[in-house]
Amino acid sequence: MTDRPTVLVTGGAGYIGSHACRALAAAGYRPVVYDNLTTGHRSFVAGELVTGDLLDGATLARAFADHKVTAVMHFAAASLVGESMTAPQKYYVNNVQGTLSLLQAMRNAGCHRIVFSSTGAVYGNADSKALPEDFPCAPINPYGASKWMIERMLADYRAAYGFGAFCLRYFNASGADPAGGIGELRDNETHLIPRAMMALQGHVEFAVFGDDYDTPDGTAIRDYIHVTDLAAAHVAALKLLETGHAGGSFNLGTGAGFSVREILTAIKQETGREVPHTVKPRRAGDPTYLVADPSAARKVLDFVPRHSDLATVIRTAWAWHQKAHPLKSR
Repeated sequence: MTDRPTVLVTGGAGYIGSHACRALAAAGYRPVVYDNLTTGHRSFVAGELVTGDLLDGATLARAFADHKVTAVMHFAAASLVGESMTAPQKYYVNNVQGTLSLLQAMRNAGCHRIVFSSTGAVYGNADSKALPEDFPCAPINPYGASKWMIERMLADYRAAYGFGAFCLRYFNASGADPAGGIGELRDNETHLIPRAMMALQGHVEFAVFGDDYDTPDGTAIRDYIHVTDLAAAHVAALKLLETGHAGGSFNLGTGAGFSVREILTAIKQETGREVPHTVKPRRAGDPTYLVADPSAARKVLDFVPRHSDLATVIRTAWAWHQKAHPLKSR
């Protein structure tokens, strides 16, 4: 069908973007993926692919013109907290400058709707309460700072150019497509759940970074949200933009936090195997506690996580990893 609204999905060959593309298609949209494939996977692409970089204005312009794009979902970004501490220029160029290039292409094409992949890292060091959106944003690493800068840019584009822009601040994206076709797959995996599972399979070593945090078991606490729920929230945000909603910044999480050790225990319960691990010092840029208050998203986006109980997160992730990373012989 050619009469479906076309959504340009930057970073649509990556983990969250590829799930969003499938949710878009199921909701009657036509996703067109825009990705430079430096970290994304061609095999993850659902629909058409335009291979290009956000800093390539000419390729962006052709993508908007050729596909008659009506809205954008923006996932493309450098996203490793630790790397951002040692290579901040990469994060400001890729994330901030790249987004400016995208916004310019959107304005030139007369496309003024965008759903932006933000992060709970904009809050920085938070207290032990679930964070509402009006909690002061004070990111403690360049990754979070770059996302916060983009949120500020989008607020200004709303005011000056009439953009409709949702900034969805999600916490720890996790799990995999229940059908098993896509999941987390990176050359340099740093996320806790997939790295723990790869350690179970004999592919990597696993370390708990810091056991001296001010938490009940000494390890950092995070809010884990299933990637399928994230994708559904992006589609809900897009549909609201189509009604004329101006957008805004919203947390996507469950409101419940789990420590690193609790995650390792849950993985053992699901797989029947204990994750081999060592304990190392804390990493720079890691806050103690990062848990969302998702009540605003529940009210505005009708956001109710349906797949984010910890058992489902781990079960779908484990199924994916057994397919994507077969057990390494020891």
